[in-house]
Amino acid sequence: MPAPAPTTNKDRKALGRLSLPERNFVADALRTETLGGVLLLLAAIAALIWANSDFKDSYESVRDVHFGPASLGLDLSIGHWAADGLLAVFFFVAGIELKRELVAGDLKDRRAAMLPVVAALCGMAVPALVYTLVSSTGGGSLAGWAVPTATDIAFALAVLAVIGTSLPSALRAFLLTLAVVDDLFAILIIAVFFTDHLDFAALGGAVVGLAVFWLLLRKGVRGWYVYVPLALVIWGLMYNSGIHATIAGVAMGLMLRCTPHEGEAHSPGEHIEHLVRPVSAGFAVPLFALFSAGVAVSGDAIGEVFTRPETLGVVLGLVVGKAVGIFGGTWLAARFTRAELSEDLAWPDVFAVSSLAGIGFTVSLLIGELAFEGDEVLTDEIKAAVLMGSLIAAVLAGTLLKIRNAKYRKLCEAEELDEDHDGIPDIYEQDNPEYHLRMADIYERKAAEHRRLAEVTAGASEENDGPA
Repeated sequence: MPAPAPTTNKDRKALGRLSLPERNFVADALRTETLGGVLLLLAAIAALIWANSDFKDSYESVRDVHFGPASLGLDLSIGHWAADGLLAVFFFVAGIELKRELVAGDLKDRRAAMLPVVAALCGMAVPALVYTLVSSTGGGSLAGWAVPTATDIAFALAVLAVIGTSLPSALRAFLLTLAVVDDLFAILIIAVFFTDHLDFAALGGAVVGLAVFWLLLRKGVRGWYVYVPLALVIWGLMYNSGIHATIAGVAMGLMLRCTPHEGEAHSPGEHIEHLVRPVSAGFAVPLFALFSAGVAVSGDAIGEVFTRPETLGVVLGLVVGKAVGIFGGTWLAARFTRAELSEDLAWPDVFAVSSLAGIGFTVSLLIGELAFEGDEVLTDEIKAAVLMGSLIAAVLAGTLLKIRNAKYRKLCEAEELDEDHDGIPDIYEQDNPEYHLRMADIYERKAAEHRRLAEVTAGASEENDGPA
């Protein structure tokens, strides 16, 4: 059979239907992230209630409890362990996701990668610009320019789960790829702009540890008892080097092989991601939220969010900057690569997902802590602004997505339809001759059943109409 003709720029679809393996991977990944997002949402609510209740002193006391080996420079508070330790697990998974996207996903094809990469870059640059303009105009600090640049995929999916919107797989994959690229640049921002000092001895030790980690992977060495202790040593050295310790997580994630060898059902990276993702989404990130989202919220505090230049810049950056940046970047990428939007979608769908990306929670809270370290009052106000901006973005995106929910539901039903019950959605078998033979047989049997029922019904009708 001759190979299909290559797709040209003129024919290429933006946000078109995914391949079946990619669709299955995205569905599996997002199921875990959705559950984790719900737990994240519950943890954030619990933190806000606890920090604003009569027991708020106990919240601060628990968060500030220190433990760990002081001789190794790791006598940290619980809040610090959550931000530097548990989030390293989150960034480890992000590193694996990024590696997989680069070698087997949307980012492998340079032309196809153009759209999500440009959208993510614009979705980070425009919020930073909005913050800078608002804060500088109001005479505020520019230190928080990076706070509204991050997207929280788990929180965004939790919103989707709550409002019951069934996004088609192409839009969900676009959101996931955006978040992966977003995480990469957030990591670079943290490494470059929030490193005040460097301990070159510790940094050198971390680099040596990473080299050993890579060498063991190349040699095919197996066993968690080898890699987990080594990962902890690398993390500790990276923390003491002055570079944010989460960088160790993403570096190790990027080293894993994400393409299966012959005879392998799954690559090591996919296997480890499958094991670690539930720990990240179900434990690490919610616990971080529990000890980071606990800020005092009152009527006056909410009012100050919209009057102080730094906090207003964060809110507008998340709500306006993210939506305009991602939508504009997507349109520009599609325009200059001559890619047409899939016929099943419309540009308002892209804007709705762009608005959803304005939910910046986990990484935004982390960057807020780093940007205003030492100023507890402003740090709490920035956190309140992140919460407020994320809430507004969630409500806006939820409203826009609800308007198109009926259309999304039909698209999802079409993607899931499997009339021949072979485990493969029919939409992926339309070019398979065997599929058409099976479907013809199914339709023939259905037609025969309808004829038999019609004959039975006609016979019963004649008996009823006969002589008494």
